[in-house]
Amino acid sequence: MDYTSIIETKRNRFELLEAVMGDQGFFDDAKKAGELMREHRGLQKLLSDWDAYQKALRELEENREMVKSGDADFAEMAAEEIPVLEAKVIELEGKIQVAILPTDPLEGRDAIVEIRAGTGGDEAGLFAADLLRMYTRYAEGRGWKVESIEGNSSDAGGLREVIVKVSGEDVFRSMRYESGVHRVQRVPATEAQGRIHTSTATVAVLPEAEEVDVQLKTEEVRIEVCRSSGAGGQGVNTTDSAVQVMHIPTGLIVRCQDGRSQIKNKEKALGILRSRLLERKQQEEAAKYSSHRRNLIGSGGREEKIRTYNYPQNRVTDHRIELTLYNLQGFMEGKLDEVLDKLLASDLHERLVEAGLA
Repeated sequence: MDYTSIIETKRNRFELLEAVMGDQGFFDDAKKAGELMREHRGLQKLLSDWDAYQKALRELEENREMVKSGDADFAEMAAEEIPVLEAKVIELEGKIQVAILPTDPLEGRDAIVEIRAGTGGDEAGLFAADLLRMYTRYAEGRGWKVESIEGNSSDAGGLREVIVKVSGEDVFRSMRYESGVHRVQRVPATEAQGRIHTSTATVAVLPEAEEVDVQLKTEEVRIEVCRSSGAGGQGVNTTDSAVQVMHIPTGLIVRCQDGRSQIKNKEKALGILRSRLLERKQQEEAAKYSSHRRNLIGSGGREEKIRTYNYPQNRVTDHRIELTLYNLQGFMEGKLDEVLDKLLASDLHERLVEAGLA
């Protein structure tokens, strides 16, 4: 495929960004500046790969011509280099194809991560707590920040549900594939006869929504203030700081009581509501995608079983890409990169197929 016209468009955009970034007031809007700088870095890498790709193509053609020459020594040397150059061309073309795909504007967003205990009683709550710890460890390794928004503990020390915000670079891009049902197979601490139980927890990863994504009309939102309940300290329990927000058209309800500030709890609750409404919009758009892609990576729906954690066999299996690792202990300590990288690669491949680039 000839990428020349696409590359020229990207080069023009890169040169425009170079000029914009040189303006005196470029950093006045820090958020916009960060987005443009991220785009600039991506274009810079694309153009560098393109130049290397063109050079490798020229060298490959030259070597093929040398093989046809009458000089036996030169022909032998050229023939030895051809497989290396062919592999380099394929590698660089793959990088270029991925880079020219239309970007998802949500990929660079922070994420709202919701974890809820599913079937399995107390063991499901303990597993939900384990998942929160796993994601926290993963976030720490990436240099991300995890902020608690809302949580309800179970009697056994686990979690009925917990909502956290994960902030950092490209959080949603990495975490988006975690939405779904997570299943654990292990012997609960309360099991006297050593029998293996199966429990579940659900995870929903939502891109943090902005006001421009979802506009909440005053008449469509009902906000109630009430006294906080549950564990959280004397200050939380004795102030009317809990906020419940209901979106009347959809019936969605968000409650936030994590902090002592009623204003901050209201802001957090409205933020979660926007993210959930944005998720609904995404699911409607995802329904238009090819069924092949949805079946491969999954719809990201909360009802879909995506992964099994088998403790007796030290095994973790991702069912979407049929990948099994025998390092469950390390995985639960936040070493998720191998699975998440393969999920991203599978998704990119399907996007390339749909775009006619692979």
